Amino acid sequence: MSKAKDNPASFAPAGAGKTAKPKAPRRSSREREPDVPAAATEKVSARRERVKVATKKRPARPKSVLAEDMLRRALEAPTPRSRALWARRGLATRAQLDRTTQAMLLRQLYLAYYEEGRFVQAAAIAEQALTLDVLPDVGHQDAARAKQALGDVEGAAAHLRLAARIGPASRKAFHYWTLGSLFYLHHRYSEAIAAMSRAARWGTTDKPLYQGHLALSRLALGQDVDGIGELIERLAVAPAGQGYGRFVLGLLALHAGRPDDARRWLEAFVERTTSGRRAAAIALRGEIEAARQALARLPEV
Repeated sequence: MSKAKDNPASFAPAGAGKTAKPKAPRRSSREREPDVPAAATEKVSARRERVKVATKKRPARPKSVLAEDMLRRALEAPTPRSRALWARRGLATRAQLDRTTQAMLLRQLYLAYYEEGRFVQAAAIAEQALTLDVLPDVGHQDAARAKQALGDVEGAAAHLRLAARIGPASRKAFHYWTLGSLFYLHHRYSEAIAAMSRAARWGTTDKPLYQGHLALSRLALGQDVDGIGELIERLAVAPAGQGYGRFVLGLLALHAGRPDDARRWLEAFVERTTSGRRAAAIALRGEIEAARQALARLPEV
């Protein structure tokens, strides 16, 4: 085969023998356009882009997101069984859980056990969550509720004392009041007075509730309490007077000789507590029983 330089037809312009026009400078490979149809060029480019997208490394989904998703499902669960299911799935993730997420998952599992009446398991989960040191005063409250449901008054009181000791100032009054409520229900009125007095000192918005409950403890111990009517009026208009406060209001009304008000408040307390979340009904079953006994002592209307 002859080389291009030996073959005049390879570089001679069309129409040999005519005067040759000036030859355009040879373009480099970067300057030359590919001698292919435009449609084919577009197809090649599109294919290359698809390959780039397909081969591009996608960031791995963090495994912690899975645990958080399980936590969200547990929080939204309509039943204790489904709450426990999602909480256990979140705790079983292979990823290293951060302490906050782990503590929240454990609390959902605790609530599931508590609502199912599995108080031994609930107490064990609450104490396991305490080792994570996430909102430890709330963890002691949870453990105390489970211990109280088991009839372990001393165990519950120990947790509540710790909650009051380590809790922030904004929650100290609540912890002392819960401790006082525990002692009040078990007729340990001197200890109830000591705890309620501290709750009343630390209290702010809910101070009327703590003061009213303190008055009940003193009355139960046989002490004189002045201004019961004023205590009732303050608690009746306080936010706490619409919830647990109705129990305290009803009993105070009994001492004030106002049976109609006592019946109204105690019935409202029992109705609200027994028709709400099962966890609240379990936690307050001592108060529910005391309210029903008080109602039974009232004269028939």
